[in-house]
Amino acid sequence: MKNSVANTPKTHDEDLPLPVIRQATAPSVADQIFDALSQRILSLKLPPSTKISEAEVAKQMGVSRQPVREAFKRLAKLGFLYIRPQSSTTVSLISENAVLRARFIRTALEVKTARTAAGTLDPDGHAALAALIEDQKAAIAAKDREKFHALDDAFHREICVRSGVGYVWNLIHENKAHMDRVRMLTLNAASQKLALDDHIRIFNALTSNDADAVELAMTEHLSRILIHIEAIKADNHNWFTEDTQ
Repeated sequence: MKNSVANTPKTHDEDLPLPVIRQATAPSVADQIFDALSQRILSLKLPPSTKISEAEVAKQMGVSRQPVREAFKRLAKLGFLYIRPQSSTTVSLISENAVLRARFIRTALEVKTARTAAGTLDPDGHAALAALIEDQKAAIAAKDREKFHALDDAFHREICVRSGVGYVWNLIHENKAHMDRVRMLTLNAASQKLALDDHIRIFNALTSNDADAVELAMTEHLSRILIHIEAIKADNHNWFTEDTQ
């Protein structure tokens, strides 16, 4: 799984096309900037070590620098930007420790949710999950990696929502972000098929109301990143850091 592009630094001009902000809409301007930048960072459109500037982002999005500065600070606090005062701001390297912490938290939350789902999902919930699985098959056939990634998230979110604990997805979404950049590095045809097979196994356990089976299927599904992370680091060593933060 070779990603030689990881060794080629990029400048902020290449992948920054950003939407012009509508000042009077909710969420806030800073929230919109945060969402736009985080989406690009997590999808690797803005890869690790990419330089970005408040002035450039403000210009492209048609806003003042203050909400951009606020969004930058939020991203830095989450570990996705590295801000050097009076110097430069760059997209942070991927921290293996942050990825492993995120996986631990996500697994704890999703396994509990999956067990809850095994006893609470109704036929409408089963049908919604089945439709998402069919959409995932179509995304694989179309070789649409980003759509598959979005549908993958939708599948997990639907389990939470249909189980009556939709608020848990908000916690999962916040904590899984460090996993997402690694996931994007592994989303080739083979890994997508493997994820799809995992989802089908989870679905079958849910429709059988088998809490133990769904716990096992979910745990194994979310543990796959542990198997691949060393190979991913070897292929993309310039994008990873050994920090312990």
